[in-house]
Amino acid sequence: MRLDRRAFLSAAAAMALAGCAAQPTGGAAPSQPTRGGRLRAVFAGGGAQESLDPHLANLFLEASRSKAMFDKLADYGTDVSIVPRLASRWEPDAELSTWRITLREAAFHDGKPVRAADVLHSYARIADAKRAFRAKANLALIDLANSRAVDDRTVEFRLKRPYAEFPNVLAAFGAYIVPEGADEFSTPVGSGPFTFGSFQPGRSLLLKRNPSYWDGAPYVDELEYLIAGEESARVNAVLGGQADYAHDLTPATARTHEAAGRMSIVRLGNSGMQAFAMKVDRPPFDDPQLRQAMFLLADRSQMIDSVLGGAGQVGNDLFGKDYLYYAAGIPQRTPDLEQAKWLVDKAGAKGLKIQLDTSAAASGFLEAAGVFADQARQAGLDVTAKVGNKDTYWADVLNKGTICCYRSGAMPIETHISQRLLTNSTTNATKWARPEFDALYDQAVATPDEAKRREIYQDMQRTLHAEGGFLIWGFADWLLGTSPRLRGVANAPANTLDWARFDKVWLG
Repeated sequence: MRLDRRAFLSAAAAMALAGCAAQPTGGAAPSQPTRGGRLRAVFAGGGAQESLDPHLANLFLEASRSKAMFDKLADYGTDVSIVPRLASRWEPDAELSTWRITLREAAFHDGKPVRAADVLHSYARIADAKRAFRAKANLALIDLANSRAVDDRTVEFRLKRPYAEFPNVLAAFGAYIVPEGADEFSTPVGSGPFTFGSFQPGRSLLLKRNPSYWDGAPYVDELEYLIAGEESARVNAVLGGQADYAHDLTPATARTHEAAGRMSIVRLGNSGMQAFAMKVDRPPFDDPQLRQAMFLLADRSQMIDSVLGGAGQVGNDLFGKDYLYYAAGIPQRTPDLEQAKWLVDKAGAKGLKIQLDTSAAASGFLEAAGVFADQARQAGLDVTAKVGNKDTYWADVLNKGTICCYRSGAMPIETHISQRLLTNSTTNATKWARPEFDALYDQAVATPDEAKRREIYQDMQRTLHAEGGFLIWGFADWLLGTSPRLRGVANAPANTLDWARFDKVWLG
């Protein structure tokens, strides 16, 4: 079943002409879980070439499908702390260079137990130098050649250096466990809550309840993923009764439908960092005074209202608001236009022409660039938005330009630092490179005492807040549309364990 815009607009029009009321037929769904039924969830898709290989998962659709069929050793909780999944426990040696993982009793869909050999195969597959799996960078820390299966339910990982945050690796995006030898996924076998049924690439995937799932069998009998690239088609799928869950709605759409009663709006708080990335290694943002001016001219509340339609909260130029180790004690920045003007003058930048790179690569980028350019002009800077190619945007802005629109999903603060803020980080969009900062990171991840580790992360965030290149103006809510009969949808940031987790929801 493929969802196209014309079909659903027609269905919606027919329902309106027939006088369909705002209240759904059959009444509200029960508040207590009930079993049975087929849940249909509609996402934007990846086209006819999409794969069910969990190690290739990149899109939100692929991430949700992977978690439905497979498990990781650990995953992210709602505050992006690490929660056990297939690993029931983990324990390091005194040097933090060897970690022993104990597996829980779990089985793949073919009845075979999940074993240490499956874990080692999965990680070796991800780490294969000839392949490009997303979790490869996370697993690069592991010395797989010297790691071993102690027994069927115990894995011993040797690391290339001491690392206190190794559980973050176990929860890495895409680090799913597949059966030993598995390398082809036309009919995938995992250990997740749903088993494979049928698949039409670019159209639909049908899954069935796994009655033997170690974390409890799903409430629904079947789960069907449907594809609709256009938001209007996803919305009309729910309104027309062809789906119960529509992923990724805009604030304007949410406002339109929230009060009507035919579709519920679920707001997943704190799901996406919204920012501008200033490159600190080149003019004009190698001048810390000008960076300070940018921080102070930003009217964050206006950005939330204008760009996100109020669906978010202001940022304070630090990643990971409300996450583990977040430096909540740093005072919130507020607009100070006069101080910003003074800093612009002091930096000799009044009237300076600045190109702000943006594109349609992410929702709200074009709007954010326009609003921020207006704010910057009030402080004496001539900021002009340049719209780039959405297909090459992320590669283009990584090394080119001076300031760009930027966003990020959920990940541990430690992971954000290691991937984006160290001298040798592969996705260092601000070009922040300080040996003393790198040394603090190395000290933090080699510190077994969590309280001391927290202190180091706090110091690092104070430095970033004062001098860094990320102007993080907000944290967006992720918006979903659900039918009134769907219950149990968790308020969890995108890409965390309970986001798009369909084994814990039920239908009325």
